[in-house]
Amino acid sequence: MFKEEILETIQKYNLIQNGDNIVIGLSGGPDSISLINVLDEIRNDKTLYLKFEIIAAHINHNIREEAKSDEDFVVKYCKEKNIEIYVLSVDVTKIAKEEKKGTEETARKIRYDFFEEVLNKTKSNKIATAHTANDNAETVIMNMIRGSGSSGLKGIRPIRENKFIRPLIETTREEIEKYCDECKLNPRIDKTNFENDYTRNKIRNILIPLIKEEFNPNIITTINRLSDIINEENQYLENLTKQKYKEILIEEDKGKQIVLDLKLFNKQELVIKKRIILHTINALQGNAQGIGKVHIDDIIKLCKNNLGNKYLTPNKNIKVLIKNKKIYYINTN
Repeated sequence: MFKEEILETIQKYNLIQNGDNIVIGLSGGPDSISLINVLDEIRNDKTLYLKFEIIAAHINHNIREEAKSDEDFVVKYCKEKNIEIYVLSVDVTKIAKEEKKGTEETARKIRYDFFEEVLNKTKSNKIATAHTANDNAETVIMNMIRGSGSSGLKGIRPIRENKFIRPLIETTREEIEKYCDECKLNPRIDKTNFENDYTRNKIRNILIPLIKEEFNPNIITTINRLSDIINEENQYLENLTKQKYKEILIEEDKGKQIVLDLKLFNKQELVIKKRIILHTINALQGNAQGIGKVHIDDIIKLCKNNLGNKYLTPNKNIKVLIKNKKIYYINTN
């Protein structure tokens, strides 16, 4: 049943096609070992006519005492299955201190940089990560607690940039653990997952079990359903925003300056105005990091007041200027 469920997710979101070369992030834990094992089953099933290659990528973060034995475990597994594996050993704690960043943030960047490196080295075209339905629910709750907008409540999508795929995204942790037992995979267990030092672990180990016991035993399914609904609605608004942006666009010189029609902008619904602002800033500088609700509200107020030669600097790289009935987004970097 597990293989059939994963196949259903793959087909539903068109995650894998014939001829794909897929780099799989393999930590050795229950999620990643079940992912590589089930994909190996699928690619070797001659009745499916789905042919693709898999390559494993393992990062030894050198944080835990068991890190080397985790590395040995995945190397042995891949050797037995005749799967090519690339291993990176790195001192994450040292790098995090040097760069004055959090350990989790640093580890994530190193992971994805290494996945990209292996992807290019092996001429692969996709990267598979073992995110599950539980991971998605935890992400949605975490973003909700942080005060995220609808974009944060979309959660973890099954496919991103047509490159990052999550075949386990509709599978629960309970189903994965059962599959590991049935296949005698003997996954490595990261004991830090049971330590409540991080927000995600507190959500996983305290909040979700409490909600299951006291309010809704199917909370994982419920949150994933909410995530799907929000994603569908968000996709509709995203498409509408792109359409409206094109209608009010006067000039687009990405990286330098974008000019919009002030009168047409002011005619838009408030929710579309907010999205157009974020879309414009993202088009101008490649991202909208650091642009919060207060900055968006200030830009809308500036446009509404329609006072010539007035401007705002929502961050050090952007200047928003009202002049000659136009809105100028200027990259000052």
